[in-house]
Amino acid sequence: MSTWLNIRAYAKLTGKDFDEVLEMVDGGLLESKEEDGDIFIKADAQETLPAEAPPQRGEVLKVDMQTGDGLQFVEKTIGTILSMHEKVVDAKEETLEALKNENQFLKEALVSMQELYDEDRRTIETLTNELNATREELEFVKRKYKLMWGKMVEKHAGKSS
Repeated sequence: MSTWLNIRAYAKLTGKDFDEVLEMVDGGLLESKEEDGDIFIKADAQETLPAEAPPQRGEVLKVDMQTGDGLQFVEKTIGTILSMHEKVVDAKEETLEALKNENQFLKEALVSMQELYDEDRRTIETLTNELNATREELEFVKRKYKLMWGKMVEKHAGKSS
């Protein structure tokens, strides 16, 4: 996260001398731009912390409330953090919604497959029953013709002898 700070505010926030910051800008060590005669420095959060000892736990970053130096940076940083948090929460909600939709789709597909399986099983059962009935009928017809033709063969054999 980076923001643009006035060169004086940047110098004060980093604890450096104004001339030292100006030399760094001239040397190309800091990214800068000029607007309306003021020089602005692109400041990353880590660069703008003073080179002194880091704040201890529970210690608050001191901001000069009368001049407002650093206050804008702190507000922007907090706003950026909140914005990023909202984006993360939105992305999480979108991911959860996508997973719920995918799970619903898979559930419906599974139910559909089960219905098709049940329907195929009923069809196979019906066809098996029809096949067994057809076999029984075929056996009956074979016996009937055997009896009928058996009598005919006996009659015909009796006439020819």
